[in-house]
Amino acid sequence: MPSYNLKGNNSYYLNPYYITGFVDAEGCFTTSIFKDSRMSTKWQVKAIFSISLHNKDIKILEAIQRTWGVGKIYKHGKDSVVYRVSSLKNLTVILNHFDKYPLITHKLADFLLFKQSISLIERKEHLTEGGLLKLVGIKDVLNWGLSEKFKESFPNIIPAVRPEIKPTQIKNIWWLIGFVEGEGCFMVIAQESKNKTTHNISLRFTITQHVRDSVLIDSFLNYLGCGRCYSSRNEVTFIVSTFSDINNKIIPLFKKYPLLGTKQEDYLDFLKVASLIVSKEHLSKEGVEKIKILQSNMNSKR
Repeated sequence: MPSYNLKGNNSYYLNPYYITGFVDAEGCFTTSIFKDSRMSTKWQVKAIFSISLHNKDIKILEAIQRTWGVGKIYKHGKDSVVYRVSSLKNLTVILNHFDKYPLITHKLADFLLFKQSISLIERKEHLTEGGLLKLVGIKDVLNWGLSEKFKESFPNIIPAVRPEIKPTQIKNIWWLIGFVEGEGCFMVIAQESKNKTTHNISLRFTITQHVRDSVLIDSFLNYLGCGRCYSSRNEVTFIVSTFSDINNKIIPLFKKYPLLGTKQEDYLDFLKVASLIVSKEHLSKEGVEKIKILQSNMNSKR
């Protein structure tokens, strides 16, 4: 099944594994708890699934919305948009998706906690003091936890037990494509030589994730048959920098399984630079200038 089928202009329907991979990279499961004097507990509770992106990638969110048939897209700040699902009825679609096509990073723990929260809300336990405290305890171990200011309102909460996630493997290539859409990076490196007469041109493909998912990231070595991994502070990075691997494995992979967002444009520029290297044009001054122009419009500079 392709990553997306084109049904007319900008009418993409996404492969479910692509969505799971993308959510593993960019999705957020959270419970919003805020003061509301109308409630018996004086607190309102709302479960929210969201994905925030730069507005240049809004068509990814539109494709997810179209595929699932639920949720809304909102402007979120000057340069970003957010896809959000918050009604219990629509959240059932989200829960069913991830039950069938599971997350494989540690975000799975957030999803399982999110399900616990929704279950409490469906049973209307959030309308009781005890239920509210359970929800706050779950929120305390969800994502990055509670702010210090929020904790002041619930000084005696008991944090929930965060589910232990066992390392797993990639089950479908479209998961990887979706994950790269969120966390991957195509880079062109142009380093001037010491005598400033020539340039060393190289390509790098990287995927970076929190170190807690190091086992999964390490598995990319065998899955893709190339690359290396290194850790730095709280991050682990998978990197492919050998040109033969770039040209024979990475480039063909994304030619067969194209990306949907603006990262596809980075890939196409990456491909152009690879072609210049293959033809040896990168050894000429004119070739280097072409590469510098392509490089100047990639990634955050686009």
